[in-house]
Amino acid sequence: MKITVDISMYPLDADYKPAIKAFIRRLRSFEGLTLVTNQLSTQVNGEYDDVTTALNVCMRESMEQQEKAVFVTRYLNADLDISHLPNID
Repeated sequence: MKITVDISMYPLDADYKPAIKAFIRRLRSFEGLTLVTNQLSTQVNGEYDDVTTALNVCMRESMEQQEKAVFVTRYLNADLDISHLPNID
């Protein structure tokens, strides 16, 4: 089953950018996933087991490295095409 996840990371640290960038880089290292990152979140698309494994590994590493971090996720059990912007006309 293909899923799409929208995830945002909020390190509770004044210097938050390095932690977010490291998290996204770790996610990008997993094969079989499609990732789209913008200023607010990252969308991850792929097979259920691949996506959830990658997110679990990356979130755990981030939580071990950060004193405190909040992750907000939305899971959709659908194969959304996140590779291009939707047509809203």
